[in-house]
Amino acid sequence: MGTARHLVPEFGNPPRPPRGCAPREARMGELDAVFLARIQFAFTISFHIVFPAFTIGLAAYVATLEILWLRTGKDHFARLARFWTKIFAVAFAMGVVSGIMMSYQFGTNWSRFSVAIGNVVGPLIGYEVLTAFFLEATFLGILLFGWHRVPRWLHVTAAILVAVGTSLSAFWILAANSWMHTPAGHVVRDGIAHPVDWMAIIFNPSFPYRFVHMLTACYLTTSLVVLAVGARYLLAGRFAEEARTMVRMGLGMVVALAPLQLLFGDLHGLNTAKHQPAKVAAMEAHWDGSRPAPLVLFAWPDEAGERNVAEVSIPRLASLIITHRLDGLFPGLKDFPRDERPPVAPVFFSFRVMVGLGMAMIALGLAGAWLWWKRRVFHTRWFLRLSAHAWWTGFVAILAGWMVTEIGRQPWIAWGILRTRDAASPVETEAVALSLALIVVTYTVVFSVGVWYIRKLMRKGPVAALLEPPKGVANRPLSAAQRAAAEAGTREARA
Repeated sequence: MGTARHLVPEFGNPPRPPRGCAPREARMGELDAVFLARIQFAFTISFHIVFPAFTIGLAAYVATLEILWLRTGKDHFARLARFWTKIFAVAFAMGVVSGIMMSYQFGTNWSRFSVAIGNVVGPLIGYEVLTAFFLEATFLGILLFGWHRVPRWLHVTAAILVAVGTSLSAFWILAANSWMHTPAGHVVRDGIAHPVDWMAIIFNPSFPYRFVHMLTACYLTTSLVVLAVGARYLLAGRFAEEARTMVRMGLGMVVALAPLQLLFGDLHGLNTAKHQPAKVAAMEAHWDGSRPAPLVLFAWPDEAGERNVAEVSIPRLASLIITHRLDGLFPGLKDFPRDERPPVAPVFFSFRVMVGLGMAMIALGLAGAWLWWKRRVFHTRWFLRLSAHAWWTGFVAILAGWMVTEIGRQPWIAWGILRTRDAASPVETEAVALSLALIVVTYTVVFSVGVWYIRKLMRKGPVAALLEPPKGVANRPLSAAQRAAAEAGTREARA
């Protein structure tokens, strides 16, 4: 397992890899083909990631509801399971549709990326399809259309296996992405990475931290959505039993996971400081590594002047967090050549958005726990209003975290192996600009329709319909949700 680790360069100061093609600059703000290709992929994955993040947590929630239904026999658990399964079906379909384009971009915009590291990343993505996506797709049919058609135990088993499939999907995707940050288990020959130890590749140095951090973020994001929906129903005086259950379960997860996520994030940050110190320096806007670093609460990083403008900071606190010593030192941005530094401002501000939202989640959980202890959580309207409007925080925190991760990796697309500018396809700027414009229009329409559809299902709510078999057909997965949406529209028209 460890036989190939010596073949990988040191992460902290990666050497320039051999060039297999002419270099192409991709500076922030320069509208060339490389920069537009980066914008295109960033736009695509930003739209895509919110759906898998939601469905990973939602699948686990639906499975939990079905287990509770099986154990207690209480119908409101079944009503909630069916309600959230319909929303899961729409979000799952949106995730599939929005994710297809990314695989095409590997060929159209990033063909040299595929050549250089496709031997490693390609099989990992293939394993995700073979093990996770096939498992999800198979048992999702039973989950959607098996009500009253299969035994209850089989339906619950299908829900559990769908949840397992979504987590397996995260496992393989994060294994591939983590390897691009901290490569291991490979050898580079003529600028091309070849696998020599798959266990070292999969369980590369950053993978365990990033997998736990991301999976917790998915569960936390879904918990906030469930809490928000339950709070809205309580405020509106609808579905009282189901709403109380959602508030209990959603708030319970926020209380438990938000502080844990702070711990997981700290461990992930320490791992990043070890293997990608330039990224941590950008996160902290830390320029001079010869002095203890303050925790910068706010500043405007001036990359040209290598300083922070209008800095508000707490002396030595960043050193304490990262090195666990007030006088601890860690590399600053000046310790790296300019062409080895990531763009500082987007990494710096995205990190503060992520951490700020995380602290807000902890505060929301603590307030809810106190009200729960006082037995006032279902009747305190200011808390219910606050919870009802907190649904978006998890999604924004995930997007901000991924911006820190991916922008902070620059100028590398695979750390120490391939630079971003060397990974692009030899395509014209106009062609990339046209495809970007088409993707923006298409994704905006698809995303808007998907969100509208989910909101329509939520307005319908967990209506009791257990005595009647579902009308959907298995060759049209969204038909399970269409009936509920149509009924919601009829109800609105009558109103």
